[in-house]
Amino acid sequence: MLLRKEFTFDAAHRLERYRGKCEALHGHTYRLAVTLDGHSDDEDMVFDFTELKRIVSEKVLTELDHAYLNDVMDQPTAENIALWVWRKLEESVKRPNCELHSVQIWETATSSVIVFREDVE
Repeated sequence: MLLRKEFTFDAAHRLERYRGKCEALHGHTYRLAVTLDGHSDDEDMVFDFTELKRIVSEKVLTELDHAYLNDVMDQPTAENIALWVWRKLEESVKRPNCELHSVQIWETATSSVIVFREDVE
């Protein structure tokens, strides 16, 4: 089974190694989807949604929401943000019955990146 929870956060960034409109300071309302892959446990759940919300809030949203992302990571592209989120969450959501499957970041309503385990160095 795949279990997914979505979040939003607002942040600003600039892409220093990019030539174009996005090299200037600007902001987005990002959408984040965290997907776990697993099977039901003894409570018939892959993962408790409340617990997942707490973990993502503590590990990710407290650092990214209303932040200048260049202070948090180098070259904060959607790709790099998704990789950063993966690294922040992977160990915290791992259970005997499930693990992190993907992290998806939308920079706009129609533009997103999905990171899978094999994409993480």
